[in-house]
Amino acid sequence: MRSASGDSDAVLPWQLIRQDCHGNRYRVGSYATRAEAQHLAERLGGQGEGYLVEHRDRLAVRGERDESRA
Repeated sequence: MRSASGDSDAVLPWQLIRQDCHGNRYRVGSYATRAEAQHLAERLGGQGEGYLVEHRDRLAVRGERDESRA
């Protein structure tokens, strides 16, 4: 998991995910709070793509691999 400044105590657990019309999912960014991620999702949502906010733990349960794709 990425951290804010390389400090392992400053984890960014909220993920902003873009999901296209074919169901492909891409991580846009990681954020410290849900509110930060949700604010960006709302700003970007007007561009015709679906944006989702999920907690990092939910991604791991769903089997998402992302550290190599980020």
